[in-house]
Amino acid sequence: MTYVVDFVNVSTVGLESSPVAETLAGLRANEARYFKNKYDATFATEPASEVPHLIEYVEHVLLERDIQIAAKPLEATELLVDGIRWTHVFYESGLAVNVLYTLDNPKKRAVGFKLSMGMDVPAELADKFKFARQKSKLAGEICGTFFVIKGEYLPATKR
Repeated sequence: MTYVVDFVNVSTVGLESSPVAETLAGLRANEARYFKNKYDATFATEPASEVPHLIEYVEHVLLERDIQIAAKPLEATELLVDGIRWTHVFYESGLAVNVLYTLDNPKKRAVGFKLSMGMDVPAELADKFKFARQKSKLAGEICGTFFVIKGEYLPATKR
């Protein structure tokens, strides 16, 4: 079932099993606000079980750096705005992963990692990245990092 993320009235819908559900919901709302303000786009997520092709796509891109996320994916979404395909996965641990994939410029492609306030850096990322902190009215504090994508990845396809 699709959940249109509300960044005014933040809800933990779909994220209840996370030990940091409140701050993960704030992080998800922060993403929704970004897309509304920057692109006038609605940010709507699906349960991970309903969009396995998006989870597999993100997992495939992460293999470029030999990264396998241990946490259970809870929700995912994909948006196509201004020639950029954005794929997001929100994990039970509080981690959010997004793949920014420009369709016409291979030099502007990246994977971003954001940690919800209250979660530790996952072991699979700890030795590979340094995280920067930013304040967020919706999520408290977000720690983030990224890497530039070097390979070519076909769009995720539904089953």
